[in-house]
Amino acid sequence: MTGFLTLLRKELLRFWKVAVQTVAAPVLTAVLYLLVFSQALSNQVQVFPGVSYSAFLIPGLVMMSVLQNAFANASSSLVQSKITGNLVFVLLPPLSSLELYGAYVLASVLRGLLVGLGVFAVTAWLYPPSFAAPVWILVFAILGSAILGTMGLIGGIWAEKFDQVALFQNFLIMPATFLAGVFYSVHSLPPFWQKVSHLNPFFYMVDGFRYGFFGQSDVPPLTSLVIVLLTLAVVSGIALRMLQTGWRIRH
Repeated sequence: MTGFLTLLRKELLRFWKVAVQTVAAPVLTAVLYLLVFSQALSNQVQVFPGVSYSAFLIPGLVMMSVLQNAFANASSSLVQSKITGNLVFVLLPPLSSLELYGAYVLASVLRGLLVGLGVFAVTAWLYPPSFAAPVWILVFAILGSAILGTMGLIGGIWAEKFDQVALFQNFLIMPATFLAGVFYSVHSLPPFWQKVSHLNPFFYMVDGFRYGFFGQSDVPPLTSLVIVLLTLAVVSGIALRMLQTGWRIRH
């Protein structure tokens, strides 16, 4: 476990040493979203009975921050290592594919949770939250950040420069996150777009996470959990296969 723990420590220190950029900045962005949307729509929109729009918005913003930062951690680390040429020092030690996967994804999960906790701490001071099912909150936060950390690993392996990571993030991660019901309930959409939303695995991460706060959701939480677990299994299988073959990292 020495190699795994060393790589994990390296990944944690990598983002913690620039915490203003990797932790504080995303927290500020989420808070600005909350202030703008809550002030503009708080008196016009009510999604769940007895739940204000501002309260509804907070879990979505927390989860959005968790997902985006988990992806950014693994993807930026790998691409930075490729560009600077120090990836070879990660590949030389006898680390298995599972150890590499575990270190990168676990660091991404911890960064995502740390940012999410920061967003929650600030927004909870503005709008005190409720907790209907706290276990669901933790489960979906961990699984969601693990999925995006794994997708970040895949994106980092595929990309050879930062432009390609930005392409991956701006045209896949960002749209999927924004269309996952962060700012609205899918029940407010026309029937066609409701069906489209149900094809987005990010929707189930956000919806299941929000259920933990209000005990209300657009789909049953067990359905969301099954789909999220299946998504994690698929992306993990892809990432492990890429690490085993060494595609774009060993050749």
